[in-house]
Amino acid sequence: MDPLRPGLSLRRDLLADGLTDAEVRVLRRRGVLSAVRPGAYLHGPEPDDAAVRHLLEIRAALPALGPDTVISHTSAAVVHGLPLWAVRLDRVHATRNRGSGARRSGVVQLHAAVLLPDEVAVVGGLPVTSVARTIADLGRMLPFEAALVPADGALFRRLVTPDALAAAVERGAHRPRNGDARRVVAFADGRAESPGETRSRVAIRRAGLPAPALQYSTSGFRCDFGWEEHGTVAEFRQEVVEHGRIKYGRCLRPGQDPGDAVFEEKVREDALRDRGLQVVRWIWAELGSFDAPAGRLRRAFARP
Repeated sequence: MDPLRPGLSLRRDLLADGLTDAEVRVLRRRGVLSAVRPGAYLHGPEPDDAAVRHLLEIRAALPALGPDTVISHTSAAVVHGLPLWAVRLDRVHATRNRGSGARRSGVVQLHAAVLLPDEVAVVGGLPVTSVARTIADLGRMLPFEAALVPADGALFRRLVTPDALAAAVERGAHRPRNGDARRVVAFADGRAESPGETRSRVAIRRAGLPAPALQYSTSGFRCDFGWEEHGTVAEFRQEVVEHGRIKYGRCLRPGQDPGDAVFEEKVREDALRDRGLQVVRWIWAELGSFDAPAGRLRRAFARP
Protein backbone atom coordinates (compact mmCIF):
# COMPACT_ATOMS: atom_id res chain seq x y z
CA MET A 1 0.00 0.00 0.00
CA ASP A 2 1.37 3.42 -0.91
CA PRO A 3 1.78 5.36 2.34
CA LEU A 4 1.82 8.74 0.61
CA ARG A 5 -1.35 10.77 0.73
CA PRO A 6 -2.51 13.62 -1.57
CA GLY A 7 -0.44 16.71 -0.83
CA LEU A 8 2.81 14.84 -0.07
CA SER A 9 5.20 14.08 -2.92
CA LEU A 10 8.66 12.61 -3.27
CA ARG A 11 11.27 14.32 -5.46
CA ARG A 12 11.18 11.40 -7.87
CA ASP A 13 7.44 11.89 -8.37
CA LEU A 14 7.81 15.62 -9.02
CA LEU A 15 10.55 14.93 -11.57
CA ALA A 16 8.40 12.23 -13.19
CA ASP A 17 5.65 14.83 -13.54
CA GLY A 18 8.00 16.98 -15.62
CA LEU A 19 9.39 19.39 -13.04
CA THR A 20 13.09 20.09 -12.80
CA ASP A 21 15.09 20.50 -9.59
CA ALA A 22 15.37 24.22 -10.37
CA GLU A 23 11.60 24.50 -10.67
CA VAL A 24 11.17 22.63 -7.37
CA ARG A 25 13.47 25.18 -5.72
CA VAL A 26 11.39 28.03 -7.16
CA LEU A 27 8.17 26.47 -5.85
CA ARG A 28 9.76 26.14 -2.41
CA ARG A 29 10.81 29.82 -2.41
CA ARG A 30 7.27 30.81 -3.36
CA GLY A 31 5.80 28.69 -0.57
CA VAL A 32 3.95 26.39 -2.96
CA LEU A 33 6.03 23.49 -1.67
CA SER A 34 7.62 22.98 1.75
CA ALA A 35 10.26 20.36 2.57
CA VAL A 36 9.11 17.66 4.97
CA ARG A 37 12.52 15.95 4.77
CA PRO A 38 15.22 15.80 2.08
CA GLY A 39 13.54 14.65 -1.09
CA ALA A 40 9.96 14.87 0.23
CA TYR A 41 7.70 17.87 -0.19
CA LEU A 42 4.33 19.01 1.08
CA HIS A 43 2.00 20.98 -1.17
CA GLY A 44 1.42 24.03 0.97
CA PRO A 45 2.98 25.50 4.12
CA GLU A 46 4.75 23.41 6.72
CA PRO A 47 2.36 22.48 9.57
CA ASP A 48 2.94 24.12 12.95
CA ASP A 49 1.90 21.05 14.95
CA ALA A 50 4.92 18.83 15.67
CA ALA A 51 2.89 15.60 15.64
CA VAL A 52 1.27 16.43 12.30
CA ARG A 53 4.66 17.24 10.82
CA HIS A 54 6.15 14.02 12.17
CA LEU A 55 3.34 11.99 10.66
CA LEU A 56 4.24 13.49 7.29
CA GLU A 57 7.90 12.63 7.91
CA ILE A 58 6.86 9.05 8.65
CA ARG A 59 4.92 8.75 5.41
CA ALA A 60 7.80 10.25 3.47
CA ALA A 61 10.39 7.93 5.04
CA LEU A 62 8.54 4.62 4.88
CA PRO A 63 8.92 3.83 1.15
CA ALA A 64 12.71 3.74 1.50
CA LEU A 65 12.79 1.55 4.61
CA GLY A 66 11.91 -1.82 3.10
CA PRO A 67 8.85 -4.08 3.12
CA ASP A 68 9.59 -5.70 6.50
CA THR A 69 9.83 -2.37 8.34
CA VAL A 70 7.28 -1.28 10.94
CA ILE A 71 6.91 2.20 12.44
CA SER A 72 7.76 1.99 16.14
CA HIS A 73 8.70 3.75 19.39
CA THR A 74 7.91 7.50 19.49
CA SER A 75 6.84 7.49 15.83
CA ALA A 76 4.35 4.70 16.56
CA ALA A 77 3.00 6.78 19.45
CA VAL A 78 2.35 9.62 16.99
CA VAL A 79 0.58 7.26 14.58
CA HIS A 80 -1.63 5.94 17.41
CA GLY A 81 -2.40 9.50 18.53
CA LEU A 82 -0.89 9.02 22.00
CA PRO A 83 0.16 12.03 24.09
CA LEU A 84 3.87 12.73 24.35
CA TRP A 85 5.90 14.98 26.61
CA ALA A 86 9.61 15.89 26.54
CA VAL A 87 10.13 13.68 23.48
CA ARG A 88 12.13 14.73 20.43
CA LEU A 89 10.53 14.03 17.08
CA ASP A 90 13.65 14.74 15.03
CA ARG A 91 13.94 11.19 13.66
CA VAL A 92 11.49 8.62 12.35
CA HIS A 93 11.72 5.45 14.47
CA ALA A 94 11.08 2.12 12.78
CA THR A 95 11.81 -1.55 13.54
CA ARG A 96 12.85 -4.35 11.21
CA ASN A 97 11.75 -7.83 12.19
CA ARG A 98 15.23 -9.28 12.48
CA GLY A 99 17.94 -9.83 15.07
CA SER A 100 20.48 -7.34 13.74
CA GLY A 101 20.87 -4.45 11.34
CA ALA A 102 19.99 -1.46 13.50
CA ARG A 103 21.29 1.84 12.19
CA ARG A 104 20.83 5.56 12.61
CA SER A 105 20.92 8.45 10.17
CA GLY A 106 20.06 12.11 10.41
CA VAL A 107 16.38 11.43 9.76
CA VAL A 108 15.76 7.76 10.68
CA GLN A 109 16.45 5.56 13.72
CA LEU A 110 16.14 1.98 12.53
CA HIS A 111 15.82 -0.68 15.25
CA ALA A 112 16.22 -4.44 14.81
CA ALA A 113 14.07 -6.73 16.97
CA VAL A 114 11.74 -9.70 16.77
CA LEU A 115 8.13 -8.69 16.13
CA LEU A 116 5.39 -11.24 16.68
CA PRO A 117 2.30 -11.09 14.45
CA ASP A 118 0.05 -9.67 17.18
CA GLU A 119 2.59 -6.90 17.86
CA VAL A 120 1.99 -5.30 14.46
CA ALA A 121 -1.07 -3.34 13.33
CA VAL A 122 -2.04 -1.13 10.40
CA VAL A 123 -3.23 2.39 11.28
CA GLY A 124 -4.10 4.88 8.55
CA GLY A 125 -2.40 2.64 6.01
CA LEU A 126 0.84 2.57 8.00
CA PRO A 127 2.37 -0.62 9.44
CA VAL A 128 2.98 0.16 13.10
CA THR A 129 3.75 -1.64 16.34
CA SER A 130 0.65 -2.36 18.42
CA VAL A 131 -0.22 0.01 21.25
CA ALA A 132 0.97 -2.50 23.85
CA ARG A 133 4.29 -3.12 22.10
CA THR A 134 4.73 0.63 21.54
CA ILE A 135 4.31 1.39 25.27
CA ALA A 136 6.74 -1.41 26.17
CA ASP A 137 9.31 -0.06 23.70
CA LEU A 138 8.92 3.48 25.04
CA GLY A 139 9.33 2.22 28.59
CA ARG A 140 12.68 0.75 27.59
CA MET A 141 13.80 3.87 25.71
CA LEU A 142 12.49 6.97 27.53
CA PRO A 143 12.93 8.29 31.06
CA PHE A 144 10.20 7.15 33.47
CA GLU A 145 8.05 10.30 33.40
CA ALA A 146 8.20 10.71 29.61
CA ALA A 147 7.27 7.04 29.10
CA LEU A 148 4.41 7.24 31.59
CA VAL A 149 2.61 10.00 29.66
CA PRO A 150 1.75 7.82 26.62
CA ALA A 151 1.13 4.79 28.88
CA ASP A 152 -1.49 6.68 30.89
CA GLY A 153 -2.89 8.15 27.67
CA ALA A 154 -3.30 4.72 26.05
CA LEU A 155 -5.14 3.38 29.09
CA PHE A 156 -7.33 6.49 29.37
CA ARG A 157 -8.36 6.19 25.71
CA ARG A 158 -8.98 2.45 26.25
CA LEU A 159 -6.65 1.57 23.42
CA VAL A 160 -5.07 -1.13 25.58
CA THR A 161 -5.67 -2.93 28.87
CA PRO A 162 -3.33 -3.14 31.88
CA ASP A 163 -3.03 -6.90 31.34
CA ALA A 164 -1.99 -6.39 27.71
CA LEU A 165 0.66 -3.88 28.76
CA ALA A 166 2.03 -6.26 31.39
CA ALA A 167 2.14 -9.11 28.88
CA ALA A 168 3.94 -6.94 26.31
CA VAL A 169 6.61 -6.05 28.85
CA GLU A 170 7.09 -9.64 29.97
CA ARG A 171 7.62 -10.71 26.36
CA GLY A 172 10.68 -8.44 26.37
CA ALA A 173 12.17 -9.83 29.56
CA HIS A 174 15.52 -10.36 27.83
CA ARG A 175 15.74 -6.85 26.39
CA PRO A 176 17.89 -4.10 27.93
CA ARG A 177 16.07 -1.77 30.34
CA ASN A 178 13.02 -4.02 30.47
CA GLY A 179 12.89 -3.40 34.22
CA ASP A 180 12.31 0.28 33.45
CA ALA A 181 9.38 -0.64 31.20
CA ARG A 182 7.99 -2.87 33.95
CA ARG A 183 8.02 0.04 36.41
CA VAL A 184 6.25 2.30 33.91
CA VAL A 185 3.49 -0.24 33.28
CA ALA A 186 3.09 -0.97 37.00
CA PHE A 187 2.52 2.74 37.74
CA ALA A 188 0.39 3.51 34.66
CA ASP A 189 -3.21 4.49 35.40
CA GLY A 190 -5.97 5.21 32.91
CA ARG A 191 -7.69 7.60 35.30
CA ALA A 192 -5.08 10.27 34.53
CA GLU A 193 -6.82 12.31 31.85
CA SER A 194 -3.95 14.47 30.59
CA PRO A 195 -0.15 14.70 30.53
CA GLY A 196 -0.44 17.31 33.28
CA GLU A 197 -2.26 14.87 35.55
CA THR A 198 0.29 12.16 34.75
CA ARG A 199 3.19 14.45 35.59
CA SER A 200 1.36 15.50 38.75
CA ARG A 201 1.13 11.86 39.86
CA VAL A 202 4.89 11.49 39.41
CA ALA A 203 5.58 14.77 41.21
CA ILE A 204 3.39 13.77 44.17
CA ARG A 205 5.21 10.46 44.52
CA ARG A 206 8.66 12.04 44.21
CA ALA A 207 7.73 14.59 46.88
CA GLY A 208 7.08 11.72 49.29
CA LEU A 209 3.39 12.58 49.68
CA PRO A 210 0.65 9.98 50.15
CA ALA A 211 -0.76 8.56 46.93
CA PRO A 212 -4.05 10.29 46.07
CA ALA A 213 -7.28 8.82 44.78
CA LEU A 214 -7.69 9.81 41.12
CA GLN A 215 -10.85 11.44 39.76
CA TYR A 216 -12.02 11.74 43.35
CA SER A 217 -15.77 12.33 43.81
CA THR A 218 -17.05 14.17 46.86
CA SER A 219 -20.13 16.22 47.68
CA GLY A 220 -21.33 16.17 44.08
CA PHE A 221 -17.99 17.30 42.67
CA ARG A 222 -15.24 15.41 40.89
CA CYS A 223 -11.63 16.48 41.47
CA ASP A 224 -8.42 15.33 39.85
CA PHE A 225 -6.93 14.16 43.16
CA GLY A 226 -8.29 13.48 46.61
CA TRP A 227 -7.02 12.48 50.05
CA GLU A 228 -10.10 11.54 52.06
CA GLU A 229 -8.09 10.89 55.23
CA HIS A 230 -6.75 14.46 55.06
CA GLY A 231 -9.96 16.18 53.91
CA THR A 232 -8.08 17.57 50.89
CA VAL A 233 -8.70 17.71 47.16
CA ALA A 234 -6.38 18.99 44.46
CA GLU A 235 -6.56 19.87 40.80
CA PHE A 236 -4.15 20.47 37.97
CA ARG A 237 -4.98 23.33 35.65
CA GLN A 238 -3.44 23.84 32.24
CA GLU A 239 -2.46 27.45 31.61
CA VAL A 240 -4.34 29.30 28.90
CA VAL A 241 -2.37 32.12 27.25
CA GLU A 242 -4.56 34.94 25.97
CA HIS A 243 -3.20 38.25 24.70
CA GLY A 244 0.09 37.62 26.44
CA ARG A 245 -1.52 36.95 29.82
CA ILE A 246 -1.64 33.56 31.51
CA LYS A 247 -5.02 32.43 32.76
CA TYR A 248 -6.17 29.03 33.82
CA GLY A 249 -9.35 27.12 34.43
CA ARG A 250 -11.11 23.95 33.43
CA CYS A 251 -11.26 23.09 29.74
CA LEU A 252 -13.30 25.74 28.00
CA ARG A 253 -16.63 24.78 26.53
CA PRO A 254 -17.24 25.85 22.92
CA GLY A 255 -17.74 29.61 22.94
CA GLN A 256 -16.93 29.98 26.63
CA ASP A 257 -14.95 33.04 27.68
CA PRO A 258 -11.78 32.29 29.71
CA GLY A 259 -12.87 34.86 32.30
CA ASP A 260 -16.16 33.03 32.82
CA ALA A 261 -14.24 29.77 33.26
CA VAL A 262 -12.04 31.32 35.95
CA PHE A 263 -15.16 32.67 37.73
CA GLU A 264 -16.78 29.22 37.64
CA GLU A 265 -13.61 27.74 39.11
CA LYS A 266 -13.75 30.22 41.98
CA VAL A 267 -17.40 29.40 42.70
CA ARG A 268 -16.61 25.68 42.58
CA GLU A 269 -13.64 26.07 44.91
CA ASP A 270 -15.72 28.07 47.40
CA ALA A 271 -18.36 25.33 47.40
CA LEU A 272 -15.75 22.69 48.16
CA ARG A 273 -14.34 24.75 51.01
CA ASP A 274 -17.85 25.28 52.39
CA ARG A 275 -18.01 21.49 52.75
CA GLY A 276 -14.93 21.56 54.96
CA LEU A 277 -12.42 20.48 52.31
CA GLN A 278 -8.98 21.93 51.76
CA VAL A 279 -8.45 22.78 48.08
CA VAL A 280 -5.03 22.92 46.43
CA ARG A 281 -4.33 23.76 42.80
CA TRP A 282 -1.26 23.98 40.61
CA ILE A 283 -0.40 24.71 37.01
CA TRP A 284 2.03 23.32 34.43
CA ALA A 285 4.80 25.77 35.29
CA GLU A 286 4.89 24.39 38.86
CA LEU A 287 5.43 20.76 37.85
CA GLY A 288 9.17 21.12 37.30
CA SER A 289 10.25 21.24 40.94
CA PHE A 290 6.80 20.86 42.57
CA ASP A 291 8.19 22.40 45.78
CA ALA A 292 5.47 25.04 46.06
CA PRO A 293 2.48 22.70 45.45
CA ALA A 294 4.01 20.08 47.76
CA GLY A 295 4.24 22.69 50.49
CA ARG A 296 0.63 23.72 49.98
CA LEU A 297 -0.45 20.08 50.17
CA ARG A 298 1.47 19.48 53.39
CA ARG A 299 -0.06 22.57 55.00
CA ALA A 300 -3.52 21.42 53.87
CA PHE A 301 -2.95 17.96 55.37
CA ALA A 302 -1.90 19.54 58.68
CA ARG A 303 -5.02 21.66 59.08
CA PRO A 304 -7.66 20.26 61.45
